[in-house]
Amino acid sequence: MNAAVAPGRLTVRTVWLSDVHLGSKDCRAHYLLDFLQRVDCDTLYLLGDIVDFWALRRQLIWPAAHYEVLRAIMRKAQSGTRVVYVPGNHDEVMREFVGQHFGPVQILQETSHVTADGRHLLLFHGDALDAHVQLDFISRHIGDAAYDFLMWVHRWVERTRRALGLPYWSLSSYVKTRVKNARNAIAAFEHAALQEAKRRGLDGVVCGHIHHPEIVMRDGLLYCNDGDWVESCTALIENPNGGLELLHWSDYYHSVKQLRASNDNVLPLPLALRLAQ
Repeated sequence: MNAAVAPGRLTVRTVWLSDVHLGSKDCRAHYLLDFLQRVDCDTLYLLGDIVDFWALRRQLIWPAAHYEVLRAIMRKAQSGTRVVYVPGNHDEVMREFVGQHFGPVQILQETSHVTADGRHLLLFHGDALDAHVQLDFISRHIGDAAYDFLMWVHRWVERTRRALGLPYWSLSSYVKTRVKNARNAIAAFEHAALQEAKRRGLDGVVCGHIHHPEIVMRDGLLYCNDGDWVESCTALIENPNGGLELLHWSDYYHSVKQLRASNDNVLPLPLALRLAQ
């Protein structure tokens, strides 16, 4: 049994989001807002870097869509969805409130989740693994300046594609998967995450941090990275039967727009648009 899909809506058991980076010029808030307005879930996990306080210190950027994303999250929490917030490194100031509630939102350092099919998963942001793998994915293998330049080019590519009516495509994700050192860093991070789950006797891990969405099994352990809303625009979801899927929401967003333009009332199934592995 897969997630239930009503016209334009998706009903699932659990949703994981991370690395939204609200307050950053690279945040794709309009995609996330569309996702939040279309999905219903029992539990919503926010695994860090939801608000980018680092970016806000450099430059105050807060478009209306960023505010609306927070409002949409709070509306879900107030209407019965369990919302758990695990701060990351870009919103580490929120770690001062671990163990407390921000209204209906629970703030935790880390937590665990039991899927409908009985798998116990460790949930954290992922920055705690930087010391274990002895590397920082961005600063050591791409470089801060190079990454900023890549994201600058990425923004112009996106604007050009949007002007031409082309769907969203992440240049930065494309580059990262083809740079050997970046691939090695991703693999080292994945290994460290799985080792932590194994050390605790759990069945797997869900995290974010490195902006690389993935679901893989390694030696009987499950590694899930829910991606981000800067480069990939992805969410991890759990179906009612416990199955896990990655949704590439920018693809779904553009397919809906095309159908509306053609006056077709039949919306595509979001689950058919899972991220290509």
